[in-house]
Amino acid sequence: MFDTRLGGLTEAEVLAEMASAQRAERTAVARRLFAAGRLCQLRMSGVTEDQRLNWCIDNWEAVAAEVGAELGISRRRASVQMEHGLALLERLPKLGAVLAAGDVEFRVVAVALFRTALITDPDLLATIDTALARNAPGWNALPQRRIAECIDWRVRELDPAAERVARQSKTDRHIEIGPGRDGLATVWGSVQAPDAAALDRRLDQLAATVCPGDSRTRQQRRADALSALTAGATALRCDCGSPNCPAADTTAEPGQIVIHLIAEADTVSGRGESPGYLPGYGHLPADDVRELASRATIRQLVRPEQLRAEPGYRPSRALAEFIRHRDLTCRFPGCDVPAEFCDIDHSVPRSRGGATHPSNLSLRCRPHHLLKTFWAGADGWREKLHPDGTMEWISPAGRRYTTTPGGVIFFPQLAAPAGHIDLRQTEVSPAGDERDSPYRGLMMPLRRRTRAEERAARIAWERGLNEARWAADPPPF
Repeated sequence: MFDTRLGGLTEAEVLAEMASAQRAERTAVARRLFAAGRLCQLRMSGVTEDQRLNWCIDNWEAVAAEVGAELGISRRRASVQMEHGLALLERLPKLGAVLAAGDVEFRVVAVALFRTALITDPDLLATIDTALARNAPGWNALPQRRIAECIDWRVRELDPAAERVARQSKTDRHIEIGPGRDGLATVWGSVQAPDAAALDRRLDQLAATVCPGDSRTRQQRRADALSALTAGATALRCDCGSPNCPAADTTAEPGQIVIHLIAEADTVSGRGESPGYLPGYGHLPADDVRELASRATIRQLVRPEQLRAEPGYRPSRALAEFIRHRDLTCRFPGCDVPAEFCDIDHSVPRSRGGATHPSNLSLRCRPHHLLKTFWAGADGWREKLHPDGTMEWISPAGRRYTTTPGGVIFFPQLAAPAGHIDLRQTEVSPAGDERDSPYRGLMMPLRRRTRAEERAARIAWERGLNEARWAADPPPF
């Protein structure tokens, strides 16, 4: 359809079509953000005295769950969109109108929302909003750094304490690991300088423990040294292949690091070439699967038709492993928290007749487990789990969503019905008091301060740092 429409256009008309589409995209972003902000206003009004304000999964988190489910995104991404939407409705409405008109890129708006977040005076905020609405369309082509400089200049003139100053401290340290391609992953982060120096030195030491016949480059050996570190080894395994390798005797026994890799039995035995699956990182080539299997403990996964209802609340090891490998992630719409960080939850609670059976068990990350337990009932979330693992959800607003278990995408046999059980469909309610429940002590964690109090304290703290900096070194600097 699009090719037919564009086929008769001139070059100038094609360019005009691109510009029109760009404006429509900007307008669509504004509509989505405004809708998220408006939903917050509707759900958050009249809850100032609500005891749930102190809940870890508070009213805000409950709304984020609905937004995330509707958009198919994580609750954290949903929360960011809610924050942006509220800010454009309540703090910078004129800038929001410019975005809705399609005149400004959202990346410009996002920078403006962050750089003005510390302004608390309504009059100053209105002034900066007017200035942003007037000037922001001219910043569409600027890099992010220049956009921030333009906004900071105006903020500094109006409210010096509201300037966002880059600060890096020990509290910013972190390590992130993400999936790459073809069985690889990326590692990045920020650590304390002494630790970084020690790690750098240790990787060099391990990289030097192979003989000259090793085929890898120094950088490749440093990368492989991370595996040696996690296994507690004191040397790398040399790949020269020589039976007389001088480094052969230096390889230490592996440590007790556990990872879960799912693969077909034929792949492991060499009769097949189907890739394996490493949860969180994607597929691994068959050769890599066999290499890992040669030095790993192999456990046969029970097939769904072999599983039966169990008498206790806590599932057996075999049943728990099946649920984790079938689902792979939290089953709440839009959530992708890995299985290892999830609880196994009964869809129909045991206290209301729910069986400990594959057709009544699925994974929940702890926040969504709390949401289901404490924000359920006629006005909350409801769910229905089918024998093939497909799950239907109904939101408080009556919206319906369907999620499928992640494992069946890679291993369809995991979707085989595990046998029928009589699950009377009931509204999800708070869990019962099963004596052998591993979550029997699960109660809603409470915040020391409400979300609003926490935000106000954070703004006051950052403004205080700026005021102290200006007092110690007043302009001109």
